[in-house]
Amino acid sequence: MGNSALKAHLETSQKTGVFQLTGKGLTEFPEELQKLTGNLRTVDLSNNKIEVLPAFIGGFQQIKSFTISSNKLTSLPNDIGKLKKLETLILNGNQLKQLPSSVGQLKSLRTLTLSGNHFKEFPIGLGTLRQLDVLDLSKNKIQVVPAEVAELQAIEINLNQNQISTVSPEVSRAPRLKVLRLEENCLELSSIPFSILSDSQVSLLSVEGNLFEVKKMCDLEGYDKVILCQFSLLLYL
Repeated sequence: MGNSALKAHLETSQKTGVFQLTGKGLTEFPEELQKLTGNLRTVDLSNNKIEVLPAFIGGFQQIKSFTISSNKLTSLPNDIGKLKKLETLILNGNQLKQLPSSVGQLKSLRTLTLSGNHFKEFPIGLGTLRQLDVLDLSKNKIQVVPAEVAELQAIEINLNQNQISTVSPEVSRAPRLKVLRLEENCLELSSIPFSILSDSQVSLLSVEGNLFEVKKMCDLEGYDKVILCQFSLLLYL
């Protein structure tokens, strides 16, 4: 992209607070954006070839939505934790294996999507995100849903298309969890804790495409009492 085109984008962004530059083959985060740290509220750099986010990313104190999907990120800088007003962070389709602990400092974050990365373990340290509504970790390589999930405030957790074979019973203690998606994993029927059915806030449990037929959940103890009234037919969606 030529300097004149980038300059035009910057001038528009200065007026609107929105910077969108997608599918342009960018290999680096535009340094020119440093000039707009005070007023940018939305940044979308999807479908580029960016490998590294610079430390100055922490200077965007007004940013509320940051999308950098389908790039080549392998890590995030610690400075990302300085984005105190950030509500939406979309990182789908990168090469991330873990998150820096500073992500737990994003106190305003409501949506965190990490679909299609290289996570082998469920990222911990997200329990401090008290505003988090949606966490998307689909299409990774996660094998275990750990007890730490009980600390999350998320309303929806998407773990579809992973390699999950174990789910901690502690998941049932997640205080606001309403939707738990576990489609196309490696779960046996016995791997689904009964407490998720009987003692949780979950109202939609999606388990199609695992190592059992969904209709066999009818054989679980307490099905008529718990699933029929709490889950209705949503289990089959």
